[in-house]
Amino acid sequence: MNETTQVGAPQVRPANPNFSSGPCAKRPGWSLDALTDAWLGRSHRAGGGKVKLAEAIDLTREVLQVPADYRIGIVPASDTGAYEMAMWTMLGARPITMVAWESFGAGWVTDALKQLKLDDTTEVTAPYGELPDMAAIDWDSDVCFTWNGTTSGVKMPNGDAIPADRAGLTLVDATSAAFAQPLPFDKCDVTTFSWQKVMGGEAAHGIIILSPRAVERLESYTPDRPLPKIFRLTKSGKLIEGIFKGETINTPSMLCVEDYIDTLNWGKSLGGLDALIARADANFAALDSWVAKTDWVDFLATDPATRSNTSVCLAITDPEVAAMDKDGQAAFAKSMVTALDKQGVAYDIGAYRDAPPGLRIWAGATVETSDLEALTPWLDWAFSQAKAGLKSAA
Repeated sequence: MNETTQVGAPQVRPANPNFSSGPCAKRPGWSLDALTDAWLGRSHRAGGGKVKLAEAIDLTREVLQVPADYRIGIVPASDTGAYEMAMWTMLGARPITMVAWESFGAGWVTDALKQLKLDDTTEVTAPYGELPDMAAIDWDSDVCFTWNGTTSGVKMPNGDAIPADRAGLTLVDATSAAFAQPLPFDKCDVTTFSWQKVMGGEAAHGIIILSPRAVERLESYTPDRPLPKIFRLTKSGKLIEGIFKGETINTPSMLCVEDYIDTLNWGKSLGGLDALIARADANFAALDSWVAKTDWVDFLATDPATRSNTSVCLAITDPEVAAMDKDGQAAFAKSMVTALDKQGVAYDIGAYRDAPPGLRIWAGATVETSDLEALTPWLDWAFSQAKAGLKSAA
């Protein structure tokens, strides 16, 4: 694009301008009418409440293709609560490797080193846009990592680097990967996510999935630290099985549970996990095609094999913008985001606050490919508007 040319406003707008990376867009066709069967005004411990919670667990197993001998529980405080629960209850039995390549993974590193103060912990990191050498990690230690870096757009390409005969546990934060990327559960001992991401559910609830090896750890290891009530998964050295049958640790929102059931049934109606992954892949392909022909933007993820198909993070590579300091780049990106917001064509697409300045566009399964195709001309328009603003300010 010639930098002296200002692009006119496109004629076609996305039908749904919600491209937030969490909470994410609701499923196509969603309305409040989908929640009329919610178990409201009654105890979640009553028969009907237990049935609803068990249904959410069973549908999760079916749609996500979770092995029959893995436990699935609904827990408080979103993916954060689920992952903290795993760290606080399981880590410390053997050496630990904390792996991070973006802000949420870095948060788990901070918790391990500064909050839990775990000895014998190795930290492995990579800068935004890159993935560490996962094959070089000591998998006989307990390894904590995010499967898909929501704030960097860098994902695990597969589980090939994780040995089947590892001695340690893998604690996998899969919050923006579950339902959009294949998760090899034989390589994942603890898997956590929030249904507010790929399934577009309401916030505040987390899912924790435990392999038999993770259950064995819980029943054989008692950490030498106090455990808050909402983190406790065992009693008298045995797994609290009720948690994995719908008897939640604290009171869940049954309206949110109903919403999750609705979106799981939607995913099932499409054809299940393969169909959900295909939708996310098609969405990424639409953005990939646009990036390939656009000279002012590129993916933050440097290796195509690691580029996320959900949280697509973009860097503004225009030479004039790239030459700015970080504050200048952030201001430029913000001007684009603000212009798109005012036009009502894209909401919440700024890069995460700790990430390099740029754009972050959610492309998970609840987003329609046609909306992303309609968005890209608007991105060009917003860029030209921001460049024009630079010239007028000069």
